[in-house]
Amino acid sequence: MRLRALIPVLIAAALLIWLTLQTRAPVTTAAPIVLSDVLGGESAGHARVDGPVPFDFPDDHASHDDYRNEWWYFTGNLESDDGRRFGFQYTLFRFKLDRGGQSGTDWDSKHLWMAHFAISDLQEERFYSEERFSRDALGLAGATRTRWWLGPWQVNALDQGWRLQSIAAEMGLDLSMVPDRDKVLQGDQGYSRKGPKAGQASRYYSQTRLTTTGTLSVPGWSGEVSGLAWLDREWGSGQLDDSLSGWDWFALQLDDGRDLMVYRLRTLDGEASEFSAGSLSWPDGRYAILGPTDFTARPRRRWRDEAGVEWPLRWDINVASHDLALTVDAAFDDQRWRASVPYWEGMVSISDANKGIALGRGYMELSGYADRTSRVSP
Repeated sequence: MRLRALIPVLIAAALLIWLTLQTRAPVTTAAPIVLSDVLGGESAGHARVDGPVPFDFPDDHASHDDYRNEWWYFTGNLESDDGRRFGFQYTLFRFKLDRGGQSGTDWDSKHLWMAHFAISDLQEERFYSEERFSRDALGLAGATRTRWWLGPWQVNALDQGWRLQSIAAEMGLDLSMVPDRDKVLQGDQGYSRKGPKAGQASRYYSQTRLTTTGTLSVPGWSGEVSGLAWLDREWGSGQLDDSLSGWDWFALQLDDGRDLMVYRLRTLDGEASEFSAGSLSWPDGRYAILGPTDFTARPRRRWRDEAGVEWPLRWDINVASHDLALTVDAAFDDQRWRASVPYWEGMVSISDANKGIALGRGYMELSGYADRTSRVSP
């Protein structure tokens, strides 16, 4: 967490020089990017999220360039006709450069863009992932009301929902995703506080259940798939406090039609922050916002990777007020990102914590555990 305010500038400057004129996948990076550092620090010179503001759709699907960071985040569980299961993640990140190009030409760059694309193959227990960077000059990357893209990786608006098309060295997706319920405005009408100070918040909305169909390919297999996806949209400036070491995030789609999202912001001593939060939604569009005392999330099993980092992969999650006692477990252990940002993101199974009955599927993200300057297990 040291020198937090300088990290976004140094990362952006180094990557922009390295990119030169191309949109490409990285080869290596000298040091990992810690997203909790990039999302923290001072936000002087950037717009801040300091209270509830009504959303304006479809305009709010587009980039919010006055804010320092933003993301468009898809995850989902898919299955082929013969029962082969896959998970997928596609994320587009935008980071505003403190000093963009000022030449007044099409070569100017005001934002750095990063995209993460991954497919989890449950049958083979293989995790395929690729990362790409770009600047926004010359239309190499960007986000409008109807299109989000980085080079050939793109999401386009449909009459209802979105179409994701992404091809990488070992994998590919072409998916149509249609929401079956209205958006969930996280926090206070989309005002999601992450810390005690002014501006330590984000604008946050989710489309928690997207009926998904299309095609998928991995080495040795390609074909049609269907299932459910999830979209998270979030933007802000310096939203994470220095007291946080990372987060544990769960997007859970239950077979009874309910969707549960909870995230556990971790303090430096591994405890849950008072700004942890979540939501529970129903098929008819109703939803309830959850505060830090409305749920508990406790790790029960850890997996140690080749670098010695321990990742908590089985959790007990309880929402007592809604009679939910869940066990969430990784579909398989090694769904760990080994690119510029070290984190774990993958498909999970959901079961009744007391009876062991399968209740659904979802996705889990674990951040901060590989940051060796401040890693504390919960």
